[in-house]
Amino acid sequence: MKLPVAAGLATAAVTVTLYPLFEGGSWFWSCVGAVLVTTLAGAAASRLGARPWVAPAVTPVAVLLYLTAVFTPEEAWLRAVPTRDSVVRLAELLGSGFDDIQRFAAPVPDQPGITLLTAAGVALIALLVDVFAVRLRRAALAGLPLLALFTVPAAVMTEPIGWPAFVVAAFGYIGLLVTDGRERLSRWGRAVVVRRSGGSARGAAPDTERLALSGKRIGVTAIALAIMVPAVLPALSPDPLFGFGVGNGLGGGGGNIGIPDAIAKLGGQLRQQSNGTVLTYTSSDDVPRYLRIYSLDIFDGTKWTLAPLRGRPEDRVSEGPLPPAPGLRPGVSLKRAEMRVTMSEDIDELNFLPLPYPARQVDADGDWRADRSSLMVFSTEDEAAGLEYRVVTEEPEPTTTELRTAVTLPDSERYLQLPDGLDPRVEALARRVAADAATPYESAVELQEWFTRSGRFTYDLRASGSGAQALSRFLLRDRRGYCEQFAGAMAVMARLLGIPARVSIGYTGGTKIGDAWTVRTHDAHAWPELFFDGIGWLRFEPTPAGAGGQGTAQVPSYSLPVTPTAEPTSGASEGPSSDDEDTGQSAGPARPNPRQLDRDLDGTAIAADPGTPAAVKFGIGAAAVLALLLLPAAARLLVRRRRLRRLTRSAAGGHAAWAELRDILTDLGMAGEPSETPRALGRRIAERYAPGPQAAESLARVVTSEERLRYAPAPSASGPVPADLRRIRRDLASKTSRWRRLGAALVPMSVLLRLRAAGEGVLDVFDRLEGLRPRLWRTGLRRMELRRTGGTSPGHGTGTTPERPAGSGEDRTLTGARR
Repeated sequence: MKLPVAAGLATAAVTVTLYPLFEGGSWFWSCVGAVLVTTLAGAAASRLGARPWVAPAVTPVAVLLYLTAVFTPEEAWLRAVPTRDSVVRLAELLGSGFDDIQRFAAPVPDQPGITLLTAAGVALIALLVDVFAVRLRRAALAGLPLLALFTVPAAVMTEPIGWPAFVVAAFGYIGLLVTDGRERLSRWGRAVVVRRSGGSARGAAPDTERLALSGKRIGVTAIALAIMVPAVLPALSPDPLFGFGVGNGLGGGGGNIGIPDAIAKLGGQLRQQSNGTVLTYTSSDDVPRYLRIYSLDIFDGTKWTLAPLRGRPEDRVSEGPLPPAPGLRPGVSLKRAEMRVTMSEDIDELNFLPLPYPARQVDADGDWRADRSSLMVFSTEDEAAGLEYRVVTEEPEPTTTELRTAVTLPDSERYLQLPDGLDPRVEALARRVAADAATPYESAVELQEWFTRSGRFTYDLRASGSGAQALSRFLLRDRRGYCEQFAGAMAVMARLLGIPARVSIGYTGGTKIGDAWTVRTHDAHAWPELFFDGIGWLRFEPTPAGAGGQGTAQVPSYSLPVTPTAEPTSGASEGPSSDDEDTGQSAGPARPNPRQLDRDLDGTAIAADPGTPAAVKFGIGAAAVLALLLLPAAARLLVRRRRLRRLTRSAAGGHAAWAELRDILTDLGMAGEPSETPRALGRRIAERYAPGPQAAESLARVVTSEERLRYAPAPSASGPVPADLRRIRRDLASKTSRWRRLGAALVPMSVLLRLRAAGEGVLDVFDRLEGLRPRLWRTGLRRMELRRTGGTSPGHGTGTTPERPAGSGEDRTLTGARR
């Protein structure tokens, strides 16, 4: 029974290492349930003495019942028994989960499909572990499926797995090996009773406690080394073993990339305290431009995501101009500008280029490709960190007439799709806001004006994320949020009004510092893009700008309300006018915006924080490693000084002198046996190393003082002084090699031996705790046996066993081979 339980615990322990891959915790409890079902099935098979093939045959059925009860109870019979509909639904969830893990990079959202896929995979690993460890009795081979489970986060994540999770996983596997070893020894031979008293020999079993404790000592040592050794070695970046991610259309052998959860990453950037530089750029017209990274075109009721991308070989940016902007037709006035962008070296892994929309040409080193439908530029081989590239943009400058007459829908219907179950009040609100609009363009302008002015919204980074309920709460009740809520809500309302819409994630134009524009972490932003036939995708800005909103946000001129006497001029506006901000129509007081911390009160830009130079970082790391290596030497120096202070204060300091002498000899490789008497030690040192007259006299003084402290009624009036110990150390050190002296100074063996003794002491505590339960158990059994026999052992009225007289020592059992 113990081995199936140990196999299940080992699988559950390794499952903990999957935590970096997911958002939320529902995946973990689903996996724990799958492991529990597998363990119970295996334990029941072992308890009933079933043949080895029974458990592998029954366990998948039990897991199917469990998955049906958890994920498709509505379609199942009695909410657990699979039916045709429940099996079809499980297959659909598995398919959606596979699609999601291809579309997202870690941490993936906590979707039912992904959770089902993970729970089923963990159940399969648990079954394989049970087959190897319990059915085939090859516990060591059970490490192979556990290793396969462990390599999933190691292959996907660029950051290393946290050491606590590694320790839990390692202890799970070691516990499985120890349990298997104990069971093997318990079945190896018969018990031979030796010097037994106070109990019966019946049911005696081999003592496997020492084996278990030895295994635990080895396991703890191995885990400690596995944690500490990589800390002082250069880190290696893992390369994914499996090509999960968005296909790049490269054909055979093409790579893949993972799409991060852009919304979650955006919120993290806006809320973090640091405001590091992401990139700098210059433009030919010196106008700031939004830089888009992701274009999200799918809203599933929970969050906005993007469809799979495709980068054909002919769409490499090195092949020439990018594909034409979708929906843009000849005749529309275009504004051409050239930008030169320099990415920071310190940004996180990024396989996409921040670009203005629509980009016409990109000159960048590496294999960068454009997706035709979104014009996102990405690479499966190169990263944006430290990259310098040139981009040419041709932005449409439509007239009011062109905007008002643009009503045709795009070729694809996906930009109008919305999930079932949206709050009907949201659609009613959208139609009420745009009630006075005669064209889709006018509806878009009315939506933007409602968000930025008449809707009485408040910018707040503490708002919750997206989703169907959050959308209703944001629009109908709270009206408080940041760019994620504003952009997503306007895109949904535009689709409700029949306007194709999507959400873009990237950065605002940043702040002008010197001759260049600087974009920082807090300039991360989300905004909606709406489609108008003949013009293409146009950016709108529903997020409040200025000190009470997104500090560097800009409202495009074509989206401002048009008066009968004036047509909007081209160029970017700095946001709502001061008159609009002073009307008092925003709900709640304006709070300081973290993006405004980059500026002086008069709006003048200040110098950007360049971050810590690489040379300084390297120096700090080298100093930290050196300090770690010098810790034993520092500890030895502190102990020596403390002993010398004691030596100068009292006659009893002779013990301190003796302890310091023993450490000196240990560091120099001259230590003897711990049981060596002071006189024997002094004689050995004098005969083997022949110290000089003064050192010999100091040695005799230390030895004599220790002898009198140990054996005489009173210590001597004059004991050793610190100068004696310094004299002994110099004399004996001169008789050793240079490397020995260097080792004694930098890595003193006396300190290392104390560390080892401390570690053994910690292990001894575990040993005592391990031995406490069996002793209590045996004591309880003896008391029950004595009460049953009236105070005597079976067969003897004197409480003795047939093997020997009373009064013999404690019981022990030995194991021997059967003959």
